[in-house]
Amino acid sequence: MEEKWLTEEWKALESLLPEGWEEKAKELGALKRVRKIGNGQELLRLLLLHVGRGLSLRQAVVRAEQWGLPQVSDVALLKRMRASGEWLRWMCQKLVEEQRERRKWALPVNGLRMLAVDGTSIQDPGPTGSGWRLHYAVELPGVFCAHAHVGERREAESLRHYELGSGDLVAADRGYCRPGGIAYALESGAHVLLRWHSTSLPLLKAKGGKPFEVLGWLRKEAGAKGAEASVWTKGGIALRLCAVAVSREAAERERARLRTGARKQGCQVSERSLELAGYVVLVCSLPREGFALPAVLGLYRLRWQVELAFKRLKSLLEAGHVPKTDPASARAWLQAKMLTCLLVEKLLLEAQVFSPWGFILPGQQPMVRVPRGPRQRPPLPQPAHLHPPLPPDRQAPSRTLRRAPSQARQR
Repeated sequence: MEEKWLTEEWKALESLLPEGWEEKAKELGALKRVRKIGNGQELLRLLLLHVGRGLSLRQAVVRAEQWGLPQVSDVALLKRMRASGEWLRWMCQKLVEEQRERRKWALPVNGLRMLAVDGTSIQDPGPTGSGWRLHYAVELPGVFCAHAHVGERREAESLRHYELGSGDLVAADRGYCRPGGIAYALESGAHVLLRWHSTSLPLLKAKGGKPFEVLGWLRKEAGAKGAEASVWTKGGIALRLCAVAVSREAAERERARLRTGARKQGCQVSERSLELAGYVVLVCSLPREGFALPAVLGLYRLRWQVELAFKRLKSLLEAGHVPKTDPASARAWLQAKMLTCLLVEKLLLEAQVFSPWGFILPGQQPMVRVPRGPRQRPPLPQPAHLHPPLPPDRQAPSRTLRRAPSQARQR
């Protein structure tokens, strides 16, 4: 019974993989020798047992033997994983491209495709282990992966890591607020919505003009309702500066975070940084027509979805710590984790049009909403030991019980 269930489970998983995935295993060097593991299907099932289910190498090979998969040693499985990194990366790339083509499932933001981008660190075991950097982008409001790239830890955050095009709106934190990245996004036809970095992006009042005193402007203009101004960068890029004052509790939390970080680094926070912690300052290239100040501030709040995606990736899929020591196996392990995440997201996309018939009708047909009548409260269940009431003509006359005189005297 268990083997039948595993066979049906694998058939469902195989239908989600990109076309030609098994042939690519030999082409990209994952299957150099057909020894014990005869095809890409058996190799992928072994890798997903180890990575997807969170089993160790020894546990994975024992479980594979119980389920009728090829019998290999844990060392042999580790060598296979080292050679499968490029193959796993190719499957991840194809799954991301498929989701990018199905962007119609996400609701557009005034005709734009909104992307929330960010990077997170993934550490190898040990105090001196090398780290990795995951550059990740989710499409909003569908919260599906639009870009995933595993690089080395020394790779800085930049918009150049992402493939942008016309009609994209990129939302990111202050780590991406750099002149080179902004110029790259605008040259690609995309719009930017970034948290302003006071050091990396100095602003000017006009093109080639005097510096724009942001802190003095915030003291006069920015409040609970927000304010905006037109600014320029030193590279000649025109942007909108949007700001709003945060609550006192939020400002104190941010100041405490800044003091803690400075204490760990052995330095002191400047008074200017502490005062700027009381505001949310953004720079964007969106036009004022159709994107007023409240709309811009509301769109930036959606950027937090990429942080929630990292929490799900690290907590539910256990991708925050790499249980490998050499770079080749660590990169392959991370690619297998990303493949698991992308397969889950594709399964969620398929579930939006799931049908009990077992197939999808040919052609793109609009979904029909079936109207329902007014909801009626269901009748309360009657206990089995109670009999239904008799009709009025068959009801027995009421009787008054009287005690006998002897019982009354006893009481």
